[in-house]
Amino acid sequence: MFKVLVSDALGEAGIQMFKDADGIDVDVNTGLSPRELKKIIGDYDALVIRSATKVTGEILEAGGNLKVVGRAGIGLDNVDIPAATKRGVVVMNTPTGNVVTTAEHAIAMMMALTRNIPQGTSSLKVGRWDKKKLQGREVFNKTLGVIGFGKIGSIVADRAKGLRMKVVIYDPFVAPEQIEKAGYASLSLDELYRCADYISIHVPKLKETTNLLKKAAFDKMKDGVMIMNCARGGIVDEDDLQEAISSGKVAGAALDVFATEPPGECRLFESDRIICTPHLGASTREAQTNVAVAVAEQIIDYLTTGTVMNAVNVPSVAGEELKKIGPYLAVCDRMGCLQAQLADGPVTHVTIEYTGDFKGMDMAPVSTAILKGLLSPMVKYAVNSVNAPVVAKEMGIKITESIIAEAEDYTHLITLRVATDNAENVVAGTIIGRSDIKVVKINNFRLELVPEGHILLIFNQDSPGAIGWIGSILGRHNINIGRMHVGQEKDGDHNIIFMQTDTPVSPDVVEELRSAEMVNIVTPLEL
Repeated sequence: MFKVLVSDALGEAGIQMFKDADGIDVDVNTGLSPRELKKIIGDYDALVIRSATKVTGEILEAGGNLKVVGRAGIGLDNVDIPAATKRGVVVMNTPTGNVVTTAEHAIAMMMALTRNIPQGTSSLKVGRWDKKKLQGREVFNKTLGVIGFGKIGSIVADRAKGLRMKVVIYDPFVAPEQIEKAGYASLSLDELYRCADYISIHVPKLKETTNLLKKAAFDKMKDGVMIMNCARGGIVDEDDLQEAISSGKVAGAALDVFATEPPGECRLFESDRIICTPHLGASTREAQTNVAVAVAEQIIDYLTTGTVMNAVNVPSVAGEELKKIGPYLAVCDRMGCLQAQLADGPVTHVTIEYTGDFKGMDMAPVSTAILKGLLSPMVKYAVNSVNAPVVAKEMGIKITESIIAEAEDYTHLITLRVATDNAENVVAGTIIGRSDIKVVKINNFRLELVPEGHILLIFNQDSPGAIGWIGSILGRHNINIGRMHVGQEKDGDHNIIFMQTDTPVSPDVVEELRSAEMVNIVTPLEL
């Protein structure tokens, strides 16, 4: 008998599926403190969550029998995925159950903001008739700038087109041709800022998107622009938004998400030109039923038959085959992630070359692992081992694969070439021994790198004192170097240095490293 714990509110349809399933015993116990959850989690094989439960490394360590964590929804910010992977716990989400609901909420927020509906309601209920004060505007023929053209952003664009709005898109990870094929203009972020009457945000919260909309961005926008954020709190700098509202640069904002949730006392609430909802984007009866049914179905299938659906950290591979190709899945996922951080624009072409004796191996899951690793930093939790090829196709990425039987330097070598409109980068990896994963080539440089942790990629001149100078800067900022790998350019006078550090390197330190004449490029990587 498998035991399932539902620790957050879940639609009744999903709970009933667990109750009806043979071999499944379900407990619904919501509102647990971390301490209470840690005390009981060891009794369960599966944990079903939404956004309230925090699945930390400590919780996972206490879950000695835990096999799977299922999120009824998309976002997995509340799950320590690396810790789950290390402990062999499958992490699943339900990426399609609430996309329509969230997109519709963004459109609803735009209309409510435009026509002052919340303000009109509240003023009328206290006896005022503010007809002249609350004059609105039409959305017809206005320009909507959509930041992020994923599943939700593309639906918002489609609905806005139905309102006869002009729609422009910014997404650095989707080929412009793909956006234009869908009927929209593909613009740079600055171009979108300059022309949009409304801006709707539909990107995940990443290091690159945190405080994406801040003072510098607001200054580039049209006077009187309106902002909608139904994605994640922290993408809009709330203090800078408040200033932009006060100055009149931004005419109004509609927020469903906040940097801290619940936000408590918040300066933004003092302005009647900001309307808010308490993270209701996915809160409809239909969506809650969809994600509840999906997560129940996925967890039941996994526990009873081993079937993996919508996992973000495990490929869809049978047990015996997984033992054979598991190390290749790991190295290829990291190679893809590395390539994503090296790319300098939308990816247009991916070429995968398998060199050596791969006879009898099903390499399709390995290719999928490459695509998952490549696309995850771009679209985060909307991509997994099941849908990575589909997502790549939707983004207009061409995939080419080849197998070369004759090996040269390594018995098995996997080479990944990733092209953008600006350049092509080459990364090659292999397995040393039975399971040691190594990246052995980056462009013209040969090296042996363990692809994990906080890494500084440094291109520098091959001159005496260069490495010592770099190390002294890191030491001065109390950054410890765990490992260092140096590769030399073939027939060249440059080095590539990979420094694995115990802690992330701050942007200020990166800029200091870049200031040296002997250093050409410094790129921080997270693997």
